[in-house]
Amino acid sequence: MQRRNFSLSMAALAGGALTPALVQAQAAARWDLAAAYGPNNFHTQNLNAFARDVNAGTQGKLNITVHANASLFKAPEIKRAVQSGQAAAGEILLANFQNEWQVYGADGLPFLADSYDEAQKLYRAQKPVLSAKLAEQGMMLLYSVAWPPQGIFSRKAINTVADLRGTKWRAYSPATARLGELLQATPVTIQASDLAQAMATGVVDTFMTSGATGVDTKVFEHLKFYYDVQAWLPKNAVIVNKRSFDALDKPSQDAVLKAAADAEARGWRDSQRVTTESIATLRANGMTVAEPSAALKGELKKFGDTMLQDWLKVAGPEGKAIVDAFNR
Repeated sequence: MQRRNFSLSMAALAGGALTPALVQAQAAARWDLAAAYGPNNFHTQNLNAFARDVNAGTQGKLNITVHANASLFKAPEIKRAVQSGQAAAGEILLANFQNEWQVYGADGLPFLADSYDEAQKLYRAQKPVLSAKLAEQGMMLLYSVAWPPQGIFSRKAINTVADLRGTKWRAYSPATARLGELLQATPVTIQASDLAQAMATGVVDTFMTSGATGVDTKVFEHLKFYYDVQAWLPKNAVIVNKRSFDALDKPSQDAVLKAAADAEARGWRDSQRVTTESIATLRANGMTVAEPSAALKGELKKFGDTMLQDWLKVAGPEGKAIVDAFNR
């Protein structure tokens, strides 16, 4: 390798100078971006658009490769991989990391923010604290996008909370596991990349997630009912290793931040579009899509209030400040 580089340098000197194309090729940086969701998921499509925008905005000086469907790291591993520099960037579901720091789970609390407007309001309250914590851990927040509102998928009809007792409840975060316990169901931790298999083998038969995940995993091949509870809108966050970002020149950094801002705006628009499309797809594939009964929603709301109070006790001043800002 040294001999080849020496020969290349000598050839360049003999020619008088490196060509512009060769200079660009030598200067180009490459980032691996670890993602947990499939290539057809709207978050992943947004990541790919972000990567293209970065490539264009930096004039090829930074190339980002998106590794979808947990192919580089599994969902719970992505944050640590970015923090340690094993991957330059990654997309994480914030609520997955609530046990590490309670504020990561703020947008996974049932019925705290249950609409897009409320989710945006919560994000504005959460973002400064979130950015500061990531900075402490050697990372930066590039952008964040909400999932569609969470509803209940079930093998059987659900009219009240009693109908969920004893079911095999898929959990994807500490909050969904706690909700399963309150429902007197049996929580089973299953990440999105493993959900289709878990349904096919009967490991889970009820869970709360977005219509988008339901479509991605073809839930209609296994379960029959979807209740549009709109319990919360969890967010994905795209994060970058700070050393990797700092290694870029200033114009490239600016291009990354511009592409991130565009991706955030585009992602929130796409999320709302996907909400409508997903519900239509579930219906078209034979699922019964229904509004929750007043009894079911009322009982779930009580559990949400319990979870919020429990969360405030452990989230400390930072958690209280976020909820206070959200409620103002």
